[in-house]
Amino acid sequence: MSARAYRATVDVVLKRSILDPQGRAVEATLGRLGHGNVSGVRIGKRIEMVLEGERHDVERQLREIADKVLSNPVMEDVEVTLEEA
Repeated sequence: MSARAYRATVDVVLKRSILDPQGRAVEATLGRLGHGNVSGVRIGKRIEMVLEGERHDVERQLREIADKVLSNPVMEDVEVTLEEA
């Protein structure tokens, strides 16, 4: 039996308690452009990858990568999704 491939997405954003200067700058620019009804802009990053293996092993590996490599858990929140490729 061959290993399954999974498509993973990791979304990383600053925690709500952390000031997001990029988000504030984008929000201010949107306001100047006439989009005054936009608020709460947060800027983050999205990482996509494909992992192969048994699902429970891949889930554990993905969580470790997301928490230890792709984000700073003190300042950032992480959301991971995993689906069969």
